[in-house]
Amino acid sequence: MNVVNTISDGLYNAFLMAWEVWWALVLGFLISAIVQAWVPRARIESALAGGGPRPIAWSTALGAASSSCSYAAIAIAKSLFQKGASAASALAFQFASTNLVWELGLVLWVLIGWQFTLAEYIGGALMILLMWGLLRLFVSPRLEAEARAHAQAADPGHQHRAAGAPLSWRQRLTSPSGWSDVAHNFRSDWRMLWKEITIGFLLAGFIGLLGNGFFNGLFIKDAAGPLKTIENVVLGPVVAVLSFVCSVGNVPLAAVLWSGGISFAGVMAFVFADLIVLPIIAIYRKYYGWKFALRITALMFVTMVLAALLVDAIFSAAGLIPHARPSRADIFGSVQPDYKLALNVVGVLVFGSLFGLTLRGEASDPLAE
Repeated sequence: MNVVNTISDGLYNAFLMAWEVWWALVLGFLISAIVQAWVPRARIESALAGGGPRPIAWSTALGAASSSCSYAAIAIAKSLFQKGASAASALAFQFASTNLVWELGLVLWVLIGWQFTLAEYIGGALMILLMWGLLRLFVSPRLEAEARAHAQAADPGHQHRAAGAPLSWRQRLTSPSGWSDVAHNFRSDWRMLWKEITIGFLLAGFIGLLGNGFFNGLFIKDAAGPLKTIENVVLGPVVAVLSFVCSVGNVPLAAVLWSGGISFAGVMAFVFADLIVLPIIAIYRKYYGWKFALRITALMFVTMVLAALLVDAIFSAAGLIPHARPSRADIFGSVQPDYKLALNVVGVLVFGSLFGLTLRGEASDPLAE
């Protein structure tokens, strides 16, 4: 009976957390789909070659306008890398598309506060700059060329399909075809991410049943500030790697970790680490070969740790680190007639309408124009 109750409580926790953020997820994915559908990718791919500031900036902008799916991000980055983008530009795209996107920021804001959203965006930019410098030091032109040759022979992964004739902005806004493109990108992102998001909510739901004693054993809570921060910021990415959850799916578990006592820096390092979970490391090996895959994985780990420490230092100096931690009840919330009910109903209607549009034709990806 206790087992049944535990399973029931864990599932209910997962549902309550999904209820808290459903409207934000739909809104975030809608904004992402609109940008993906109406900002052609091919027109700026040629600007991504080289490792200077301009291609890095273009890669960052394109990534921020793209899907938050980690698997889609690395597949698109591989495509850009194949076509001449530098390793720095490709990785800038990955960091931007998994840290600077709307849906991730919205869910962070809803669950644990605007400070984490701001930290995510600042940290994403810092990771891009740090990775740019580390690649220049630790990845030789020869190793990059070998990785590019390997990528050109690799099979495609999670990518959107090519679109037909381009439309003007007015046509996109007023025509069923324009909104159909948005709907298909919306559906594609959900199809790639629903497992990640579901697993994230389920993990958070069941881990939320654990007492804070579990977190006391996992993360240092009572040591001197610097020791606690360093331990948390190193262990955060390790937990992320072993959890197998990435992208938006990381956020519910991050909320539980924050409630349980992990430091601000540890939460940020955990969220940053969605690009080095074990299945994604295996994909790096497939795309680029083991030598380059292990090199960039190690560099990304260092980048994530350093970015989390820098964000923590910046927010500490500015007095922006929140001191009050949410309780489990605050995180998981409740179902009642309030603004969240209205927003979630709207979310269901938007979700259903967009999926309904995809039944009218084949999926397309205007980004590939």
